[in-house]
Order: sequence, then structure tokens, then C-alpha cells
Amino acid sequence: MGEFWPVPDALTFLAGRWRVTRSVRDLASGAEGEFTGTTDFRAEETEETEEPGGLLHHESGTFVWQGVARPAERILRFLPGPGGTADVRFTDGRPFHDLDLTSGRHVADHPCSADLYRGEFTVLDADHWRTVWHVGGPAKDLVLRTGYAREG
Repeated sequence: MGEFWPVPDALTFLAGRWRVTRSVRDLASGAEGEFTGTTDFRAEETEETEEPGGLLHHESGTFVWQGVARPAERILRFLPGPGGTADVRFTDGRPFHDLDLTSGRHVADHPCSADLYRGEFTVLDADHWRTVWHVGGPAKDLVLRTGYAREG
């Protein structure tokens, strides 16, 4: 198996609370920042609709950029996909990326205007996973590395 830990169902694996540490590096300027906080994956409250329920991903914490600390948060929707995969969407329903952790590793792309976000997701074990996003485009040249550790 090597360094990857296969996950038969992404939503089951992600459910719960995770400690998060993210480094952000601007490759063009050399500037660096760091986010620390938590991510909660909780069952999404759904009205009685045909759409299957998923997980609401709520990340919150502190982002320090060039010495200035600010509160930061984001919310995403993780919907069930085929065969234990997930369909990740922004809260307004726009698609973000797919997520297939059945091999323990997945690469996803997200075009955003003239930029391309390429994310690599790696599951290390039952309680640890990481992402590395490379963001490239006319105005961006970033690497974001995030480690997740399950709480309680």
C-alpha cells in the first residue's frame, strides 16, 4: 500500500472534527502565511428534497499573512458521489472538485477565471490526511499545504 491509506467511503471518513494547519507560500514573492484552526464535517441539514444529504464542511481559525493575524473561515458542501466518492461544491451550489479517496490519493483540478487550482489529496491513516494545492495563473503562483488530524 505504501504511504496511501485507501478509504472506501469519503463522507464516512471525513465526518467529524479535524485540527487544521495550513502553510501558504507565494512562489513569486516568497511571502508566507499560516492558517491554524479546525474543520467540522457535519451532516447537512436538508429540507425534504430529492437531493441526497451530504456533509457541510465548516473551517474556521486564524490566518497570519505577513505578520498580520485575521480570523478566517470557509464553508463547502460535500455531497455523495458514486462508489463512495464525493462531489465538493461551494455553498451556492457551484462545482468545486470531485474527491475519490478509494486508493488513498486523488488529484483534482478547479479552473477559476484565468487561474488553475490543482489539488492532491492524500490519506495517511484513519486519523490523518493532507492536501497540497498548487495555484497558477497570470496573477497567482501559490502552494497551500494542509494537514488534518482527527480530534477526539
